Amino acid sequence: MAGGGASAAIAPAVSGSVETQQVPCRVDRDGVEWIHAAKIQPVVRKYLLMLDVRKDHIKFWRPQVLLMVSNPRSSVGLITFINDIKKSGLYVLGHVQLGDLSTLPSDPLQAQYDSWLSLVDHLNIKAFVNLTLADSVRHGVQHLLFISGLGGMRPNTLVLGFYDDCLPKDKLIESSLSATESTDPFNPSRDFEQPALYRFAYLRGSSDRRDYGEFGDAKVLGPQEYVSIISDAVKMLKNVVLARYFNDFDRAQVLLPSSLAKRVVYVDVWPVNLLRPDSCSYVDTCSLFLLQLACILNMVKAWRKATLRLFLCVEEGRSVKGSQAKLGQLLKDLRIKAEVHPVPWDQVVALHWQRQGGLGKNQRSQSPDSATDEVEARAIEEESEDDYVNSFPSNATRVSDDYLAAVNKLILDQASPPPAVRFLYLPRPPADTRRYATYLHQLDLLTQDLGPTLLIHGVTPVITTDL
Repeated sequence: MAGGGASAAIAPAVSGSVETQQVPCRVDRDGVEWIHAAKIQPVVRKYLLMLDVRKDHIKFWRPQVLLMVSNPRSSVGLITFINDIKKSGLYVLGHVQLGDLSTLPSDPLQAQYDSWLSLVDHLNIKAFVNLTLADSVRHGVQHLLFISGLGGMRPNTLVLGFYDDCLPKDKLIESSLSATESTDPFNPSRDFEQPALYRFAYLRGSSDRRDYGEFGDAKVLGPQEYVSIISDAVKMLKNVVLARYFNDFDRAQVLLPSSLAKRVVYVDVWPVNLLRPDSCSYVDTCSLFLLQLACILNMVKAWRKATLRLFLCVEEGRSVKGSQAKLGQLLKDLRIKAEVHPVPWDQVVALHWQRQGGLGKNQRSQSPDSATDEVEARAIEEESEDDYVNSFPSNATRVSDDYLAAVNKLILDQASPPPAVRFLYLPRPPADTRRYATYLHQLDLLTQDLGPTLLIHGVTPVITTDL
């Protein structure tokens, strides 16, 4: 009887355990996902806490990217490309909506999250979404840079689209149509999943958009505020990337199998401050960061067969073989595979003010042309050599449009065959806010008609050979 009582007592317990184990099999798909999420959350929290920023080391560095998206309709190419360049790091899509919560009946952002998450699923990218409400785009970007991420997984790189007058193109419709065509034709219900992607605002310049924005042509961001955002990010020790001409970038077309495309995919790298011919150094922090990003892109499976072309600017009187050998040794030490192409640019440098009888740095401080030049010259003397290389020329007005056009032509002349994307050196914005318009104008001339281009400025070391 005792044995029978024990069996009777055990039977319900066993039955209960069996039923507990079979619960996930009987609930719907959403219920199973909820149970899995409940199990994953403690594990994720545990490992996030292990990412202690105090134990951070250069060998653990990963690109943690915050991509600011004004309107996803015109940013499909850039969103998919940054998904590649972030590799295994954090990827956050950020968006700023202008407004004041105190004057609104409810939070207008909550209703937008479904559309953004549907976009992430539709493009098949690994990204988080962060939306914020602010009185200006600049303040909104500051919010996102401060609060995005958790623990040691926070953005270290800010990516912005380039500020120009090009009208955006709606690529989301085209990608949606192509996605619909590629799905199962016998499952018409798939067509009803697409409308979530069309809840984004119409693009500026389109016939369906009525407002013209504060700065004309429906722009809500001015050039002064745009450069201020770059300056803010640098102050916060964030790397900055400006992406231009990615409106027509089609990742699938660019990365066609070589057997079909019958061509090699090239990625061109110019790791030198082209606005300062006297600072042709490939070993400063910004240049090494640029090389690292190009290398990371080349390590991604889809881009593994692409060829990196590194351009070495040389002048007459300097040893081309010596400079090429030195750069080649650097690439070998960093384990970066790239073709080194020497580029003579004497005719280009001859147009720079320094080679046209311009005053030297010390002479400028003694005999300035004006009171403004005197202040600028004094600032140059105070900055370190590394800052001098990375910064935007204090006397930016002396860099002529002819020189910038010549540099632009020099870059275009090397594009045979044309690359899929270019990596260029982005100088730091000037300290004088009155120079912001000049800064943006010169970047515009430098990258005119270059195709998909990344202007990159690095502020933190990401490469070391001392391990």
